[in-house]
Amino acid sequence: MSTPSASTPDGGTPTEFPPIPNNGDSSLQRLKNVPGYSTPVFKGKEEQRAKVQATVVQKVSSPFRLCTLSLSCATMVGVSLNGFIPRELVSNEVNWFYTFLGIDDTYFHSETVEVIADHIIALYGAKVLAYTKRDPSKLVIDLENIDPKSNGATFIHTSSPGKTVTEGPGSVCENRIDALYLDKSTPEHAYRLETYRSLGSVSATASQQLRCYFITKCKFPVKPPASARSDGKTDIRTVSDPVFLEKASANTIEIYQSVMWNVEKRYGPVIEVFEVEGSRERRLVIGYKMGGTTKFFSALSNLYHFYSLYSTRKYVEQFSNGITIISLYLNPLPNANAPPIEHSIFQVMKEASLLYTLPDNPFFYAGSGASSGHAVQEAVYAYCGWVFAQHFCNRLGQAYLSLKNILDENNPTHAEVLNDIKRRFREETFTRESIAQVIHAHPHLINLLYVNFAMVHYPEVDEAQLMPTLSYQRLHLSQPLSDQELYEKIRKTAANKHEFQVLEAFLIFNKHVLKTNFYQPTKVALSFRLAPEFLPEVEYPKKPFGMFLVIGNEFRGFHIRFRDVARGGIRIVMSRNRESYSINQRMLFDENYGLASTQNLKNKDIPEGGAKGTILPALGASPLLCFEKYVDAIIDLLIPGQSPGIKERLVDLYGKPELLFFGPDEGTADMMDWAALHARHRGADAWWKSFTTGKSAETLGGVPHDTYGMTSLSIRQYVLGIYKQLGLREKDITKVQTGGPDGDLGSNEIKLSSDKTIAVIDGSGVLADPHGINREELIRLATLRVPISHFDRSKLSKDGYVVLVEDQDVKLPSGEVVLDGTDFRNGAHLRFKADLLVPCGGRPEAVNISNVAALVDSEGKPHFKYIVEGANLFITQQARLYLEKRKVILYKDSSANKGGVTSSSLEVLAGLSLSSEEYTRLMIFKDGKPSEFYQNYVKDIQQKITENAAAEFHCIWKEHARLQGSKPRTLISDELSGKLNALQEELEASDLFDDVPSKRGVMNRAIPKTLINELGLDTFLDRLPEAYQRALFSSWVASHFIYKYGVNGSSVDFFHFARDLAV
Repeated sequence: MSTPSASTPDGGTPTEFPPIPNNGDSSLQRLKNVPGYSTPVFKGKEEQRAKVQATVVQKVSSPFRLCTLSLSCATMVGVSLNGFIPRELVSNEVNWFYTFLGIDDTYFHSETVEVIADHIIALYGAKVLAYTKRDPSKLVIDLENIDPKSNGATFIHTSSPGKTVTEGPGSVCENRIDALYLDKSTPEHAYRLETYRSLGSVSATASQQLRCYFITKCKFPVKPPASARSDGKTDIRTVSDPVFLEKASANTIEIYQSVMWNVEKRYGPVIEVFEVEGSRERRLVIGYKMGGTTKFFSALSNLYHFYSLYSTRKYVEQFSNGITIISLYLNPLPNANAPPIEHSIFQVMKEASLLYTLPDNPFFYAGSGASSGHAVQEAVYAYCGWVFAQHFCNRLGQAYLSLKNILDENNPTHAEVLNDIKRRFREETFTRESIAQVIHAHPHLINLLYVNFAMVHYPEVDEAQLMPTLSYQRLHLSQPLSDQELYEKIRKTAANKHEFQVLEAFLIFNKHVLKTNFYQPTKVALSFRLAPEFLPEVEYPKKPFGMFLVIGNEFRGFHIRFRDVARGGIRIVMSRNRESYSINQRMLFDENYGLASTQNLKNKDIPEGGAKGTILPALGASPLLCFEKYVDAIIDLLIPGQSPGIKERLVDLYGKPELLFFGPDEGTADMMDWAALHARHRGADAWWKSFTTGKSAETLGGVPHDTYGMTSLSIRQYVLGIYKQLGLREKDITKVQTGGPDGDLGSNEIKLSSDKTIAVIDGSGVLADPHGINREELIRLATLRVPISHFDRSKLSKDGYVVLVEDQDVKLPSGEVVLDGTDFRNGAHLRFKADLLVPCGGRPEAVNISNVAALVDSEGKPHFKYIVEGANLFITQQARLYLEKRKVILYKDSSANKGGVTSSSLEVLAGLSLSSEEYTRLMIFKDGKPSEFYQNYVKDIQQKITENAAAEFHCIWKEHARLQGSKPRTLISDELSGKLNALQEELEASDLFDDVPSKRGVMNRAIPKTLINELGLDTFLDRLPEAYQRALFSSWVASHFIYKYGVNGSSVDFFHFARDLAV
């Protein structure tokens, strides 16, 4: 017996498949063998036929030119038709077209006499062209009529059943329909589609049939009919196009109604299959929300053709409540060497879900047709491996490590050389195109790698099922190779080192996937929980605790965390153009790692370690849609599936429950509410309240950082600490601030300070006044949260000015001319001199090793005496050390701006410890007003922020003084964070937490009093997950010990400190 390939549906004889399920198969739904739609009889058809015949005669008897239609016989376009069809043949051609082709009356009812006549002439011309080639199979028809007012279109082309057309007009027809009419559907701009195969062939000598597509714009009633339902559910009749209601049978409407209700309840596609009684026809019905995917309709044809099925009819219905439903009438191709439809329909159903996530996949057909391509599962696996290889093949290797060991990263010149080499390695070693070429060149190896992946992650078949899916059978009929055997096969097959590294990346991917939603019956994007052990230490010195890779049709994303209990923001990385997208794509993981690593340093004195998520939307993709799919796909891996056929249990090699905490970051500040509510909808009853921070205060009980100045409170402690230690008066201090009055940090820094601010730089431009910017006007802007472009220029001194990004050729009071406002703004932070610089906004690495010298004058004097880095990553590490070497007092971001993370951590704590009823009563506003509990809890948070920031400031200041300035504060801060995190990890793994008096003593001090007073310590401990309790206990002990005894605290010091924990 032959062994079927993992990528072909016909790898063996039908006898290799289990028996066809009998009528007891509960997975099948049955329909009576009646049409799902009625086709109204066109009563004027005979009268129209006579007019069409007369029009054709007129066209071929006079110097008409056929120019209105797109024809495959292009030689006819713009050519005189005089005598083109002999008059005596016109009647036969018209009669054939009307009677024997089997074209539905819908066509004749919707098209004009002129258009039908042109179609008949074009069909005749195509037959003549095929005759001249002596090959009836060359008969190609391509007719279209697109309404110029966008009310609809008709497409007709030759189509062989069960085959994907790879050349000619038919190969792009459905793709065009997707792009023109379906992909960008909205309730205000939606189209319905009917398509069917003609019953007859196009001529007596050619067997080809015609595929006809009719697209019409939906015309939803301005005043929908009243609902007949009293249960609050949507009545499909109130949201339908009248034509659909006229044509659809009562049974079809009932099926669509049920699918619609499921779509409304679910985030993702709803897929149902129906058996038609007394026939082998199967009807596949798929419902989803408009905009949920693109290029899906055309991709479905490729899918069922792969399994030697063909469609007699297809429908796309759209509804005014934003739901799309596709219905496919599928039949087996006669005499095909393929699995019977009774088996393959379930595979089509399963793979339609994968196709929904990645419909535009270059690996679906690797060759010229389905026979040489991958099945959907293998193709999607190839795509995911392609993405993985793009990020993790471009590694720097031993040569870079050797060079790194020789050079001094603290030397600006050496650091710049290393950065240039790293960038060139990233850009030039493995491109997307070169990786794709390797995948296309080795389809057999990709299939073997897929089997290696699937043998681990394919869920066990339920014994209660009568029939395992076709993909499961394919796997068990294929001979899987061990990891070592596969490695050897790759090594021997790869033509060069480049190919070997790409293919090895697939094997590395397989080895490190701990769980995935790849085989989840319904999903909107693919997610993989990866073990991070494969990351090279030379590039990623601190190993993450865990990482997720998420791949969608419109985006890719990562999530990295450094401890089991970890929290951080989700950032959307937007691209201005294709070049910017390519750069962002190459650097996405490294940016994510850097952000998460910084977050880990910043989270040093809270229970959650550092984490960060990044999402890179494709050009033109909706950021909100990408975020929603990213969140839903990750939740797939956090909540065990409980719904057969929808969300089922996954193979989990990690084997432990996981909990992630998301926060707002660039581009996601207004999306946190949706994520929390979606987690609740998905069944995360225990943790939806704490899943996201930055939620709306009034509706979801969030604690907004900007409203209460949480991050700014921390920054202010460092500014005030410098003033106090040096005996400075704030009103005498000159300051430059990046990040304007429209931002969180910028607005609160303005409100909380009383210095002499001489420059503010924000997204709109530069505001400067050497005599001090008018404080009242700044506060007005900060209160309104508007940028400096709204500054009242009458409040400037004679030497003050405002330069906006759109300005050109602006003359400053000094006489200097600014040629371009954007360029001036981008470099403004390097031109001013003041006592203090407080970055509250701006792009990462705004001050770097390449430009930091601009902050020092010709005499070696720095532009600023003090810098408190409020904005994340505003200054690179090398630039910080460069400035500190020149006696600048600098406090880096991970120390200065941790107020926000402290606030978010305590927001998480409330969500985890309060029941849903308590959370609603205590944290969510009533009539727009917060409860007394909420107000007191906010004050507790502010006090914690102030205490933690002041404690760390003094710890760093003391250590710097003890070392007499020999170690930069930047490195002391890093060392402090490292020691804190290391001690916290040690404590989490120790048995100190098990000492009940110590645990209770710490918890009483670590938990805000308002929460303890409301719940009581015992209730609190009963509700809080043990992993979080350990993290909370360890973080409090570690931070308070280090802040008290410094980074060099001894074991004896800790012994004395631990004795007092129970007090």
